[in-house]
Amino acid sequence: MMPEFAYVRARSLREALSELSSDGARVHAGGTDLLGCLRDGVFSATKVVSMSGLSELRGIEETAGGVRIGALVTLSELADNPLIKGRYPALSQGASEAASPQLRNQGTVAGNLCQKPRCWYYRGEFNCLRKGGDRCFAVAGENHYHAILGGERCYIVHPSDTAPALVAYGAVVHTAGSKGKREIPAEKFFVLPAHDVTRETVLESGEIVTEIVLSSPTQGVRSSYHKVRARQSWDFALAGVALVLQLKGEIVGDAKIVLTGAAPVPWRSFEAEEAVTGKVLNEDVARKAASAAVRRARPLEHNGYKIPLFRGLIEEALIALTRS
Repeated sequence: MMPEFAYVRARSLREALSELSSDGARVHAGGTDLLGCLRDGVFSATKVVSMSGLSELRGIEETAGGVRIGALVTLSELADNPLIKGRYPALSQGASEAASPQLRNQGTVAGNLCQKPRCWYYRGEFNCLRKGGDRCFAVAGENHYHAILGGERCYIVHPSDTAPALVAYGAVVHTAGSKGKREIPAEKFFVLPAHDVTRETVLESGEIVTEIVLSSPTQGVRSSYHKVRARQSWDFALAGVALVLQLKGEIVGDAKIVLTGAAPVPWRSFEAEEAVTGKVLNEDVARKAASAAVRRARPLEHNGYKIPLFRGLIEEALIALTRS
Protein backbone atom coordinates (compact mmCIF):
# COMPACT_ATOMS: atom_id res chain seq x y z
CA MET A 1 0.00 0.00 0.00
CA MET A 2 1.36 3.41 -0.96
CA PRO A 3 1.96 5.69 2.07
CA GLU A 4 0.74 9.28 2.20
CA PHE A 5 3.21 12.03 1.37
CA ALA A 6 3.33 15.63 0.19
CA TYR A 7 4.27 16.23 -3.45
CA VAL A 8 6.32 19.20 -4.65
CA ARG A 9 7.21 19.94 -8.29
CA ALA A 10 10.39 21.98 -8.07
CA ARG A 11 10.68 24.98 -10.41
CA SER A 12 14.45 25.37 -10.03
CA LEU A 13 17.42 23.38 -8.81
CA ARG A 14 17.73 25.74 -5.84
CA GLU A 15 14.11 25.12 -4.88
CA ALA A 16 14.58 21.36 -5.28
CA LEU A 17 17.60 21.33 -2.97
CA SER A 18 15.77 23.47 -0.43
CA GLU A 19 12.79 21.10 -0.39
CA LEU A 20 15.07 18.05 -0.14
CA SER A 21 16.81 19.46 2.94
CA SER A 22 13.81 18.63 5.14
CA ASP A 23 13.62 15.29 6.97
CA GLY A 24 11.79 12.56 5.11
CA ALA A 25 12.07 14.18 1.66
CA ARG A 26 12.79 11.95 -1.35
CA VAL A 27 13.80 12.91 -4.87
CA HIS A 28 11.54 11.89 -7.77
CA ALA A 29 12.98 11.62 -11.28
CA GLY A 30 11.53 8.78 -13.34
CA GLY A 31 10.06 7.20 -10.22
CA THR A 32 10.38 3.61 -11.42
CA ASP A 33 12.34 2.59 -8.31
CA LEU A 34 11.12 5.22 -5.84
CA LEU A 35 7.45 4.28 -6.05
CA GLY A 36 8.21 0.57 -5.74
CA CYS A 37 10.33 1.20 -2.65
CA LEU A 38 7.60 3.30 -1.05
CA ARG A 39 4.94 0.72 -1.82
CA ASP A 40 7.09 -2.15 -0.47
CA GLY A 41 8.10 -0.27 2.66
CA VAL A 42 11.80 -0.26 1.86
CA PHE A 43 11.87 3.32 3.12
CA SER A 44 9.33 6.02 3.94
CA ALA A 45 8.78 9.57 2.71
CA THR A 46 6.95 12.55 4.11
CA LYS A 47 7.60 14.55 0.94
CA VAL A 48 8.40 13.67 -2.69
CA VAL A 49 10.21 16.35 -4.69
CA SER A 50 9.80 16.06 -8.46
CA MET A 51 12.67 17.06 -10.76
CA SER A 52 10.59 16.73 -13.94
CA GLY A 53 10.35 20.49 -14.54
CA LEU A 54 14.09 21.16 -14.42
CA SER A 55 15.24 21.54 -18.03
CA GLU A 56 18.87 22.03 -16.93
CA LEU A 57 18.95 18.37 -15.88
CA ARG A 58 18.00 17.14 -19.34
CA GLY A 59 19.79 16.66 -22.64
CA ILE A 60 22.85 14.99 -24.14
CA GLU A 61 25.36 17.55 -25.38
CA GLU A 62 28.75 17.39 -27.01
CA THR A 63 31.34 19.46 -25.17
CA ALA A 64 34.89 20.53 -26.00
CA GLY A 65 36.26 17.56 -24.08
CA GLY A 66 33.55 14.94 -24.47
CA VAL A 67 29.85 14.57 -23.70
CA ARG A 68 27.50 15.82 -20.98
CA ILE A 69 24.51 13.66 -20.04
CA GLY A 70 21.77 15.29 -17.95
CA ALA A 71 20.55 13.37 -14.91
CA LEU A 72 16.99 13.23 -16.28
CA VAL A 73 17.97 11.68 -19.62
CA THR A 74 15.90 8.52 -19.96
CA LEU A 75 17.45 5.15 -20.65
CA SER A 76 15.68 5.09 -24.02
CA GLU A 77 17.20 8.45 -24.95
CA LEU A 78 20.62 7.22 -23.85
CA ALA A 79 20.33 3.98 -25.81
CA ASP A 80 19.17 5.66 -29.03
CA ASN A 81 21.32 8.79 -29.05
CA PRO A 82 23.64 8.76 -32.12
CA LEU A 83 26.49 10.43 -30.24
CA ILE A 84 26.40 7.82 -27.46
CA LYS A 85 25.98 4.92 -29.89
CA GLY A 86 28.91 6.11 -31.98
CA ARG A 87 31.43 7.05 -29.28
CA TYR A 88 30.34 5.04 -26.23
CA PRO A 89 28.71 1.85 -27.53
CA ALA A 90 29.02 0.00 -24.21
CA LEU A 91 26.87 2.68 -22.56
CA SER A 92 24.29 2.60 -25.34
CA GLN A 93 24.18 -1.20 -25.16
CA GLY A 94 23.85 -1.16 -21.37
CA ALA A 95 20.97 1.31 -21.50
CA SER A 96 19.22 -0.74 -24.19
CA GLU A 97 19.53 -3.91 -22.07
CA ALA A 98 18.00 -2.39 -18.94
CA ALA A 99 14.51 -3.38 -17.84
CA SER A 100 11.63 -3.25 -20.36
CA PRO A 101 10.84 -0.69 -23.10
CA GLN A 102 8.21 0.92 -20.88
CA LEU A 103 10.62 1.29 -17.96
CA ARG A 104 13.40 2.56 -20.23
CA ASN A 105 11.04 5.27 -21.48
CA GLN A 106 10.42 6.42 -17.90
CA GLY A 107 13.59 5.58 -15.96
CA THR A 108 16.49 8.04 -15.90
CA VAL A 109 20.24 7.52 -16.06
CA ALA A 110 20.70 9.04 -12.59
CA GLY A 111 17.98 6.82 -11.19
CA ASN A 112 19.61 3.79 -12.77
CA LEU A 113 22.84 4.60 -10.93
CA CYS A 114 21.13 5.29 -7.60
CA GLN A 115 18.54 2.52 -7.52
CA LYS A 116 18.14 0.41 -4.40
CA PRO A 117 19.22 -3.25 -4.25
CA ARG A 118 16.88 -5.90 -5.62
CA CYS A 119 17.68 -8.41 -2.87
CA TRP A 120 14.41 -10.08 -1.87
CA TYR A 121 15.37 -9.96 1.82
CA TYR A 122 16.03 -6.22 1.67
CA ARG A 123 12.85 -5.67 -0.33
CA GLY A 124 10.88 -8.06 1.87
CA GLU A 125 9.86 -8.07 5.52
CA PHE A 126 13.31 -8.90 6.86
CA ASN A 127 15.23 -6.63 9.20
CA CYS A 128 18.55 -7.23 7.46
CA LEU A 129 21.88 -5.47 8.02
CA ARG A 130 21.12 -2.89 5.37
CA LYS A 131 17.94 -1.92 7.22
CA GLY A 132 19.57 -1.80 10.64
CA GLY A 133 19.34 -5.48 11.61
CA ASP A 134 22.10 -7.80 12.78
CA ARG A 135 22.63 -10.14 9.80
CA CYS A 136 22.46 -10.70 6.06
CA PHE A 137 19.73 -13.29 5.51
CA ALA A 138 21.14 -14.22 2.11
CA VAL A 139 24.17 -15.91 3.67
CA ALA A 140 22.15 -18.92 4.84
CA GLY A 141 19.07 -18.36 2.69
CA GLU A 142 18.04 -18.24 -0.96
CA ASN A 143 21.13 -16.70 -2.52
CA HIS A 144 20.96 -17.77 -6.17
CA TYR A 145 21.27 -14.19 -7.44
CA HIS A 146 23.60 -12.74 -4.82
CA ALA A 147 27.22 -11.60 -4.85
CA ILE A 148 30.27 -13.78 -5.46
CA LEU A 149 32.73 -10.88 -5.08
CA GLY A 150 32.99 -8.08 -2.52
CA GLY A 151 30.09 -9.21 -0.37
CA GLU A 152 31.63 -9.61 3.07
CA ARG A 153 28.84 -8.37 5.37
CA CYS A 154 26.09 -7.95 2.76
CA TYR A 155 25.71 -9.94 -0.46
CA ILE A 156 23.56 -7.71 -2.66
CA VAL A 157 24.53 -7.22 -6.30
CA HIS A 158 24.47 -3.86 -7.98
CA PRO A 159 21.54 -3.96 -10.44
CA SER A 160 22.54 -1.25 -12.94
CA ASP A 161 23.35 -1.95 -16.61
CA THR A 162 24.68 1.57 -17.23
CA ALA A 163 26.96 1.85 -14.19
CA PRO A 164 29.60 -0.68 -15.32
CA ALA A 165 29.99 1.11 -18.66
CA LEU A 166 30.25 4.52 -16.97
CA VAL A 167 32.93 3.19 -14.61
CA ALA A 168 34.80 1.61 -17.52
CA TYR A 169 34.72 4.87 -19.51
CA GLY A 170 35.99 6.85 -16.52
CA ALA A 171 32.84 8.98 -16.27
CA VAL A 172 32.53 11.75 -13.69
CA VAL A 173 29.26 12.15 -11.76
CA HIS A 174 28.33 15.75 -10.95
CA THR A 175 26.16 16.37 -7.89
CA ALA A 176 24.56 19.26 -6.02
CA GLY A 177 23.50 19.51 -2.40
CA SER A 178 23.30 21.78 0.62
CA LYS A 179 27.10 21.80 0.89
CA GLY A 180 27.58 22.77 -2.74
CA LYS A 181 28.59 20.91 -5.87
CA ARG A 182 30.85 17.88 -6.25
CA GLU A 183 32.52 16.00 -9.10
CA ILE A 184 32.88 12.30 -8.26
CA PRO A 185 34.59 9.70 -10.46
CA ALA A 186 32.03 6.99 -11.23
CA GLU A 187 34.38 4.36 -9.82
CA LYS A 188 34.26 6.11 -6.42
CA PHE A 189 30.52 6.83 -6.50
CA PHE A 190 29.45 3.45 -5.11
CA VAL A 191 29.94 2.16 -1.55
CA LEU A 192 30.94 -1.38 -0.59
CA PRO A 193 29.17 -2.95 2.43
CA ALA A 194 32.55 -3.32 4.13
CA HIS A 195 32.73 0.50 4.26
CA ASP A 196 29.08 1.26 5.06
CA VAL A 197 26.41 -1.42 4.90
CA THR A 198 23.55 1.12 4.96
CA ARG A 199 24.52 3.04 1.79
CA GLU A 200 24.79 2.25 -1.90
CA THR A 201 26.37 5.53 -3.03
CA VAL A 202 28.39 8.40 -1.57
CA LEU A 203 25.45 10.81 -1.96
CA GLU A 204 24.68 12.71 1.23
CA SER A 205 21.17 13.39 2.47
CA GLY A 206 19.48 15.86 0.11
CA GLU A 207 22.25 15.62 -2.49
CA ILE A 208 21.30 14.73 -6.07
CA VAL A 209 23.02 13.82 -9.32
CA THR A 210 22.79 16.68 -11.84
CA GLU A 211 24.79 15.35 -14.80
CA ILE A 212 27.36 12.81 -15.94
CA VAL A 213 30.39 13.83 -17.98
CA LEU A 214 32.37 11.57 -20.30
CA SER A 215 35.73 12.39 -21.86
CA SER A 216 36.19 11.85 -25.59
CA PRO A 217 37.49 8.34 -26.31
CA THR A 218 41.08 8.13 -27.48
CA GLN A 219 42.12 6.61 -30.78
CA GLY A 220 41.95 2.83 -30.95
CA VAL A 221 39.34 2.40 -28.20
CA ARG A 222 36.85 -0.43 -28.58
CA SER A 223 34.07 -1.09 -26.11
CA SER A 224 31.03 -3.26 -25.50
CA TYR A 225 28.53 -4.41 -22.88
CA HIS A 226 27.26 -7.97 -22.63
CA LYS A 227 24.69 -9.39 -20.26
CA VAL A 228 23.19 -12.76 -19.32
CA ARG A 229 19.75 -12.77 -17.74
CA ALA A 230 17.13 -15.34 -16.77
CA ARG A 231 14.42 -13.92 -19.06
CA GLN A 232 15.23 -12.43 -22.43
CA SER A 233 12.20 -10.12 -22.35
CA TRP A 234 13.57 -8.11 -19.41
CA ASP A 235 15.49 -8.89 -16.27
CA PHE A 236 18.44 -7.82 -14.16
CA ALA A 237 21.82 -9.26 -15.01
CA LEU A 238 22.83 -12.63 -13.65
CA ALA A 239 26.18 -11.67 -15.12
CA GLY A 240 27.26 -8.64 -17.10
CA VAL A 241 30.54 -7.14 -18.31
CA ALA A 242 31.52 -3.76 -19.73
CA LEU A 243 34.76 -3.69 -21.73
CA VAL A 244 36.73 -0.60 -22.73
CA LEU A 245 40.02 -1.54 -24.41
CA GLN A 246 42.51 0.65 -26.17
CA LEU A 247 44.30 -1.21 -28.95
CA LYS A 248 47.68 -0.20 -30.32
CA GLY A 249 47.76 -2.26 -33.44
CA GLU A 250 47.03 -5.76 -32.15
CA ILE A 251 48.33 -5.03 -28.64
CA VAL A 252 46.06 -4.03 -25.76
CA GLY A 253 47.56 -0.80 -24.42
CA ASP A 254 45.00 -0.14 -21.70
CA ALA A 255 41.97 -2.06 -20.42
CA LYS A 256 38.95 -1.50 -18.23
CA ILE A 257 36.86 -4.57 -17.40
CA VAL A 258 33.89 -3.95 -15.09
CA LEU A 259 31.38 -6.58 -13.94
CA THR A 260 27.78 -6.28 -12.89
CA GLY A 261 25.67 -8.96 -11.20
CA ALA A 262 28.84 -10.04 -9.39
CA ALA A 263 29.25 -7.67 -6.44
CA PRO A 264 27.48 -4.97 -4.39
CA VAL A 265 29.07 -2.33 -6.63
CA PRO A 266 30.11 -2.27 -10.30
CA TRP A 267 33.18 -4.48 -9.89
CA ARG A 268 36.35 -3.50 -11.70
CA SER A 269 38.44 -6.61 -12.32
CA PHE A 270 42.05 -5.50 -12.10
CA GLU A 271 43.12 -9.14 -12.44
CA ALA A 272 41.41 -9.50 -15.82
CA GLU A 273 42.76 -6.13 -16.97
CA GLU A 274 46.30 -7.17 -16.08
CA ALA A 275 45.85 -10.43 -18.00
CA VAL A 276 45.11 -8.61 -21.28
CA THR A 277 47.24 -5.45 -21.00
CA GLY A 278 50.33 -5.58 -23.20
CA LYS A 279 49.10 -8.74 -24.92
CA VAL A 280 47.73 -9.62 -28.34
CA LEU A 281 44.06 -10.28 -27.62
CA ASN A 282 43.56 -13.83 -28.86
CA GLU A 283 41.47 -16.73 -27.56
CA ASP A 284 44.14 -17.90 -25.12
CA VAL A 285 44.54 -14.44 -23.59
CA ALA A 286 40.75 -14.02 -23.40
CA ARG A 287 40.42 -17.35 -21.61
CA LYS A 288 43.13 -16.45 -19.07
CA ALA A 289 41.56 -13.04 -18.46
CA ALA A 290 38.14 -14.60 -17.89
CA SER A 291 39.58 -17.04 -15.35
CA ALA A 292 41.47 -14.23 -13.61
CA ALA A 293 38.26 -12.21 -13.25
CA VAL A 294 36.67 -14.82 -10.96
CA ARG A 295 39.81 -16.08 -9.21
CA ARG A 296 38.87 -14.33 -5.96
CA ALA A 297 35.17 -15.25 -6.15
CA ARG A 298 33.64 -16.68 -3.00
CA PRO A 299 30.22 -18.06 -3.94
CA LEU A 300 27.47 -18.83 -1.46
CA GLU A 301 25.62 -22.14 -1.35
CA HIS A 302 23.38 -21.59 -4.36
CA ASN A 303 25.23 -19.17 -6.66
CA GLY A 304 28.39 -21.06 -7.59
CA TYR A 305 27.00 -21.31 -11.15
CA LYS A 306 27.96 -17.65 -11.59
CA ILE A 307 31.66 -18.50 -11.75
CA PRO A 308 31.55 -20.48 -15.04
CA LEU A 309 28.84 -18.08 -16.27
CA PHE A 310 31.14 -15.08 -15.84
CA ARG A 311 34.11 -16.96 -17.29
CA GLY A 312 32.20 -17.80 -20.45
CA LEU A 313 30.64 -14.34 -20.75
CA ILE A 314 33.94 -12.46 -20.35
CA GLU A 315 35.82 -14.77 -22.72
CA GLU A 316 33.15 -14.43 -25.42
CA ALA A 317 32.92 -10.66 -24.96
CA LEU A 318 36.69 -10.22 -25.31
CA ILE A 319 36.90 -12.39 -28.42
CA ALA A 320 33.89 -10.59 -29.95
CA LEU A 321 35.64 -7.26 -29.41
CA THR A 322 38.57 -8.35 -31.57
CA ARG A 323 36.16 -9.07 -34.42
CA SER A 324 34.24 -5.80 -34.23
